[in-house]
Amino acid sequence: MTSEDRAARASARGVVAVVVTWNRRELLERCLAAVLGQTLRPTRVVIVDNASDDGTATVLNDRYAALPGVQIVRTKTNIGGAGGFALGLNLALGGPGETAWLLDDDTVPSPGALEALVGARTAYLARTGTAPVLVASRAVWTDGREHPMNTPRPKPGAGAVERAHAQGVGCIPIRTASFVSILVDLQRTREVGLPQAGFFLWNDDFEFTARLVRDRRALYCPASTVVHETKVFGGTDADPGPRFHLEVRNKVWTFGRSPGLSVPEKLVYGGATLRRWGRTVARSSDRATLWAGLVGGLREGVGQAPPSTATVLTAALGNAAHPRRGPHPRKTDGFSVLMSCYGGDRADFFETAFRSVTSDQTRPPDQVVLVVDGPLPPGLAARVDAVIAASPVPVSVERLPVNGGLGPALQAGLIRCDFEIVARMDADDVSLPRRFEVQVPLVEGGLDLVGSALLEFADIPERIVARRDVNTDPGRIRAGARFRQTLNHPSVVFRASAVEAVGGYSDLPSLEDYLLFSRMIQAGAKVANVEEPLVLYRVGAGAYARRGGRRLLRSELALQREFRRSGFTSRSQWVRNVVVRGGYRVVPEELRRAAYRTFLARRTGDPRQAP
Repeated sequence: MTSEDRAARASARGVVAVVVTWNRRELLERCLAAVLGQTLRPTRVVIVDNASDDGTATVLNDRYAALPGVQIVRTKTNIGGAGGFALGLNLALGGPGETAWLLDDDTVPSPGALEALVGARTAYLARTGTAPVLVASRAVWTDGREHPMNTPRPKPGAGAVERAHAQGVGCIPIRTASFVSILVDLQRTREVGLPQAGFFLWNDDFEFTARLVRDRRALYCPASTVVHETKVFGGTDADPGPRFHLEVRNKVWTFGRSPGLSVPEKLVYGGATLRRWGRTVARSSDRATLWAGLVGGLREGVGQAPPSTATVLTAALGNAAHPRRGPHPRKTDGFSVLMSCYGGDRADFFETAFRSVTSDQTRPPDQVVLVVDGPLPPGLAARVDAVIAASPVPVSVERLPVNGGLGPALQAGLIRCDFEIVARMDADDVSLPRRFEVQVPLVEGGLDLVGSALLEFADIPERIVARRDVNTDPGRIRAGARFRQTLNHPSVVFRASAVEAVGGYSDLPSLEDYLLFSRMIQAGAKVANVEEPLVLYRVGAGAYARRGGRRLLRSELALQREFRRSGFTSRSQWVRNVVVRGGYRVVPEELRRAAYRTFLARRTGDPRQAP
């Protein structure tokens, strides 16, 4: 056995096979037999039964449930291929593994299919120093012909060096691929997120792989062969019939909302899509159905947003609503700390943050509520468990099956808080020892929401780079909130009843805190800020990039619509906010950095001292 063969076999120990099925029992059995019979067998096999009603559940339970390394999950509703692969990947992220092998249930891989995928990935890593984030198999139909629907095209604009590197390992560089048979990098999946479960069917693989591969490398590996046993042989321009509206809607969502493609790529792929739609309509014998699908798909794509993946998966698992608090009132003789962590957090940052609000405090809390927002990688999961076990403060853990974002996670955690007074803490910041000694008595004395100034640091807490001051006059806090966040979310301590009175945290990415505090201010909450910095706020690489971009612009516009609808801002204030705050989200990162440093956080030579 060569060194490359040994490396490939070692890599295979980190492969999680994910198979999604729906009402294709016989095909599924052939698929699973081939997966379990690979020359390089995956470490784990995750099977998602998408609410099948053809006896699939019985077969899975009788033949596969007891096999070592096999995990079966059955959804309560059919969430389509998009939801199935999102759920399967979500489960893959929750355990050990470097890569996931995604397969449709009508895919039958040849015995060496996985070995070829892993071998190409390993060889490319050895050749270039960087592993491809995706490797796709060659898909053929039952008669051996190349399956046109699942054969990825060479990457447009790939340079000579990129092509040479791919050719050196027997592959072709690609930009997107189908879920029929692909090997994807799990760490990269944690970075970009799961497939869009709201797509249901069609283009979910195109959107996800475009997001996964952007600014990375992906390969088409002809040596890895699978048979895609579709009922008919056809390309992507085959007549989809009534499902054409899904094709249209999801493409509109992809081109309009997904960050997977650059603007030039959207023009290229958009033009190709229009040509293909034209051929599809021209060749169809039922053009009326396709025209109806086109109109309906455009209407849905432009007028609606896809439901979040977290919402779809939570409903599919039978846990659509957050649990409600029991009949017992919250206690008033102590306070809780509310934290959330997710798969992208660093274990050492989390441990430092946790200790800073427990053992390092001059007034420690009476409870820590930790929300684990979706699956964690093994290293982080082990550290979280160890920290909880060693905690000097009781810890209540709320484990969410799907990463749904900070707002929903904090709302789920708030329900678990046993005390009326709740202090917020992020998983990568550091609370200074006197924080709760200073803030908690203010809420005990009658205030509803109290924040503080922050000290920003880079890399290590001792390396302070700036100070974010706050208004301490309640009138200025309330008035200023019409334009900007006047309370620093990582520093706040609040009264739980005041938060719940205005609906709690909402699902508004990156701005859930601003929306909540504005609602509290509008409802008459008593607010205050402490001039003393009580929290060290981590400003790492990418901090300013995260304050802008299309995703945050959408959140910003949604926030401003809600402010105007509720009467929190006047029409002129709404216009000002859309222009200034919306513009801030789309200017180049360097301008955003300069504006932030000028108006929000000032640099300081000895920042631990008061100004």
